[in-house]
Amino acid sequence: MKLAPAQSHAEASSSQAQNQPPKSQKQMTKAERREQQERQRAAKAATKVAGPQPSAPVKKGGKGPDGKPTKDTKETTSDDSARGLQIFSHFGLPKPPGPSKGDIHPAIIRLGLQFSEFKIAGANARCIATLTAFKTVIQDYVTPPNNTLSRHLLTHLSPQITHLVSARPMSVTMGNAIRELKLEISGSDIDLPEQDAKNLLCQKIDDYISERITIADQVIQETAGTKIKDGDVILTYARSSVVEQVLVGAWDDGKQFSVVVVDSRPMLEGKKLLSVLSAMGIPCTYLLLPSIGSVITEVSTVLVGAHSLHSNGAVFSRAGTALVAMMAKQHSVPVVVCCETYKFAETIQLDSFTKNELAPAGDIFSSFPLTRSKDTLTLNKQPNLEILNPLYDLTPPSSITAVVTEVGVIPPSSISSIPLALGRATL
Repeated sequence: MKLAPAQSHAEASSSQAQNQPPKSQKQMTKAERREQQERQRAAKAATKVAGPQPSAPVKKGGKGPDGKPTKDTKETTSDDSARGLQIFSHFGLPKPPGPSKGDIHPAIIRLGLQFSEFKIAGANARCIATLTAFKTVIQDYVTPPNNTLSRHLLTHLSPQITHLVSARPMSVTMGNAIRELKLEISGSDIDLPEQDAKNLLCQKIDDYISERITIADQVIQETAGTKIKDGDVILTYARSSVVEQVLVGAWDDGKQFSVVVVDSRPMLEGKKLLSVLSAMGIPCTYLLLPSIGSVITEVSTVLVGAHSLHSNGAVFSRAGTALVAMMAKQHSVPVVVCCETYKFAETIQLDSFTKNELAPAGDIFSSFPLTRSKDTLTLNKQPNLEILNPLYDLTPPSSITAVVTEVGVIPPSSISSIPLALGRATL
């Protein structure tokens, strides 16, 4: 009976100690700190012995709510839900543009759908389509009261550009053209009547398309055409609008040569080039990329196009171009790139992993008769299968013989001098 008060006093003191907040390292004595460290080491050792715990329970032969036996099931973990090649998650995916944010012009909405469905593909075609749509936007634009066209039109164009980028990542050609258009808008005369200012901007757009694309392609066609001789075998990869003009122009000049069109899935763009060249009467051979080794020894020159041209001499083009160029270099076949100067980017790109896009799954341009529906022949994603089709690759300058531009034939080591050749500090 005498021990009861002492026992209750001890229990009260222990419960009071438990309710107190834990001491900090400074408040602890040396013995208490040592005791805490020993407890932490023991907890870590026990965790290692027990091994990693499963992230989700595995149910085998259980019963459902109705009392019937269920099949063996395994709970899906968070890792399974995040399945996919995460290392390529930064690649631009072909997708329809999302909900419009801001006042988006109908011409821009239509163009965004065409971009996302690859109805308009190719650097030149995308740039011309973008500038043509911007002409419509500018003509339909009305300057709000208490604003100037040179300031408010830039704000009006920003959501239009964002909408196009949401459909497909912006190309170098579109970026250079939009940058030039913004400079023209910001330099517009504020005293000029609005309609005259809009007409002047549309005229500037037409001049840009004419000088930097149309006339540039004509000059490249004449320059590169002189490199084709009678009896040559020209190899080209996929489809480039500039290379197509060079080959058609050389054939119209009376030169006798043959063309090897190398193509690859899923785009199969070489089929369109093949149909144009064969309709002209040019002798053609069509093969897929894995078979290039069997014909490269018979080739005289390799002519390819470019998506963009970087200051270190590297060429960013359709995926497979680097393989063609490296194979040609291995067999001492000259590789000539036909590229307009407005595709020049002042950045240095060392690989095609940092920035790239994903091509759509399936063969887009299937022109042969099919016994089964196209959907049944297309390879789709499955639980243990991820489809990866990078759209571009990077050809190193060491595999390129020369680059034909409208300012002349330039070796890859002198690509950075293109802005000086045009008489300006930058493009």
